[in-house]
Amino acid sequence: MDPVASSRWRRMTRAVVYAVVVAVPLALLAFLVRTNFDPLVSFDQDVIDAATGYTRDHDGFRRLVETWEVISQPFVMYLFLGLPVSLYVWFGQHRRTRAWWGIATMAGGWAIAALLKLLVRRTRPVIDDPFSQHLGFSFPSGHATNNAIVVTVVLLMVRPFVHRTVWRLLVGLGALWVVATCADRLFAGAHFLSDVVAGVVLGCGLAAASYAGFTGWRPPAPSSSERSS
Repeated sequence: MDPVASSRWRRMTRAVVYAVVVAVPLALLAFLVRTNFDPLVSFDQDVIDAATGYTRDHDGFRRLVETWEVISQPFVMYLFLGLPVSLYVWFGQHRRTRAWWGIATMAGGWAIAALLKLLVRRTRPVIDDPFSQHLGFSFPSGHATNNAIVVTVVLLMVRPFVHRTVWRLLVGLGALWVVATCADRLFAGAHFLSDVVAGVVLGCGLAAASYAGFTGWRPPAPSSSERSS
């Protein structure tokens, strides 16, 4: 087999395997949500009641939740982390293809999450004495999905350019950021636990599947006629 075709086949196979591993549990969770599976619905409601009850009783913690909700907004993450790192990889490291992969993956992930919300159409949590209002559908959590996408893509983009120890530290910080964002959505009463779990699975899994297809890819070299033009 032609080496180029063989490499392309391996990349596509890896990407498909990763995508299936992500799609199966995500589809199952979406099905259980869409059909109002009682054990899941009851557990989700118990968690959101406990989380929002704690927030309601602690004013200082409530202010922290509201602040984190703002700084973890998807557009904030894309504008102040995803885009700057992509530009650094493009112009600072001269890896244009890698930067384009990151930008395309982040944009595609945002679109897929938005589409999934429209397909599942889960309503937001209903809590007693609500202290904030959140619009739109609930599954998956947009904050959780987009934060997971941006953090995962950024880590994968910079991996070749930082020392292994530094990269591990960044992975730990990124994981803490995503976990804190997921917790914030619960304490804010914006999403159920299954919403944020689905968001992390979708965000991290989509980025990993995309990277599996990207790894080893090289743009085609220009022909002699193109080089001379």
